[in-house]
Amino acid sequence: MIELRDIRKSFGEKEVLHGINLEIADGDVFGIIGVSGAGKSTLVRCMNLLERPTSGRVLIDGRDVTDLKGAQLIQLRQFIGMIFQNFSLFQQRSVAENVCFPLEIRGVAKEERLERATDLLKMVDLSDFADAYPVQLSGGQQQRVAIARALANRPRIMLCDEATSALDTRTTMSILELLGRVNRELGVTMVVITHSLAVAQRICNRIAVIDDGRIVEEGATREVFAHPQAQMTKDLLLFDTVIQDFSEDEREKAVI
Repeated sequence: MIELRDIRKSFGEKEVLHGINLEIADGDVFGIIGVSGAGKSTLVRCMNLLERPTSGRVLIDGRDVTDLKGAQLIQLRQFIGMIFQNFSLFQQRSVAENVCFPLEIRGVAKEERLERATDLLKMVDLSDFADAYPVQLSGGQQQRVAIARALANRPRIMLCDEATSALDTRTTMSILELLGRVNRELGVTMVVITHSLAVAQRICNRIAVIDDGRIVEEGATREVFAHPQAQMTKDLLLFDTVIQDFSEDEREKAVI
C-alpha cells in the first residue's frame, strides 16, 4: 500500500501541493487526473522521492520512506518502476541493453540480465527487436521497451507519468492493454497520471481528481464518472463529451 499523509510541496515560495492525503491499495490501478499544471507529475514524483515533499509523509507498506537517503533510497527506487511520456530510452543502447540497464546498475551478472531481458521483451511483444535501437522503433514500440525496462527489477509498484500522451489513439489502447496485463499477471500496483478520462476509464479501478494541488474528488472510477461531485470533475467530463464529436485527428490534438 502507498500512503500519502498531508503531502505539501513548494518550489521557492510557491506551494504546488497543498496537503495531499491518499491511500492506494496493493493491486490497484489508481488514476490521478487533472489539467496541465494541477500538480499531477509533482505528486507522483513525491511517491518515489524524485521530488522530496516539503512536509508530510510517504509510507510504502506501512514503512515511512520520506527521509530515506543514500543506499536505502536507491534500493527503494529500484523496486518502484517508472515510465514517462517521452520514453527516456538510451539512444546509443540497443533495446535489450536498455532493458538490462537497471540490472546492470545493481551488478546482476550479464547472463542473468540477458535472460531477464529476453523474457520481458517476449512479454511486451518485442522479441524480434532485441538488437534494434530506439530510433528504429515507433513510439508505441519505444514505450513497450520502457515498460520492459521498468519491470526489470520485478517492481511491486509502477508509476506511469502521462505514459500514453505522446501516442495516437490506437497505440494508446494497445499500451493500456499491456499495462492491464502487467497488473493482472504480475500483481503490480499502478499509479497512472493522465489528463485523459478515456485512459482512466479504460484501465483504472480507482481515481483521484487533482485541481490546483488539491485532491477534490476520489473514489471508484465508475462511481466518480457516473456521479461527479467536484466542479473540476464535471468540467473534465464535459470536455471529454465535447471532443467525442471531433474526428480522431482532432481528438488527438485536443489535449487539456
